Amino acid sequence: MKKIDLSTVAIDCPSSYPPPFDAPCEGQTCQRLGRSQGLTFFGVNVTVIPPGGWSSQRHWHSHEDEFVWVMDGELTLVTNAGEEVLRPGDSVAFKAGDPDGHHLVNRSDRPARVLEIGNSDPRDRCVYSDIDMVAGPGAAGYLHRDGTPYPLKER
Repeated sequence: MKKIDLSTVAIDCPSSYPPPFDAPCEGQTCQRLGRSQGLTFFGVNVTVIPPGGWSSQRHWHSHEDEFVWVMDGELTLVTNAGEEVLRPGDSVAFKAGDPDGHHLVNRSDRPARVLEIGNSDPRDRCVYSDIDMVAGPGAAGYLHRDGTPYPLKER
């Protein structure tokens, strides 16, 4: 059978950011649907962001496209251009190489659930717009912009 049974997909708490950058993202959960089925060229995740939580630090990717569709709840998209409210059925897309840092913030009083789709490219470099942090390619963890590594976070 090919149908994915969500009850069998592991729930992960994905924030691997070093402190203090991990704090706003704590409490979210993620089910990596694509990875659970052996997909390697792109990822498909269902992520739940709790009230007050962030999806990530504001960031952009050099070699990875991202697509996000809001399934439940209300989120605020924060980009270089400002803020937009997203509700169920709304979607956003971010093209690889566009330095428009983005993230989602849950300013509501209930959890929000999103479907995230993105490609996986080993050449990708992720730049965090508001903080002194970058990731990849080939780095074992997060780096300061000058290349100095942050301590690895125990998981």
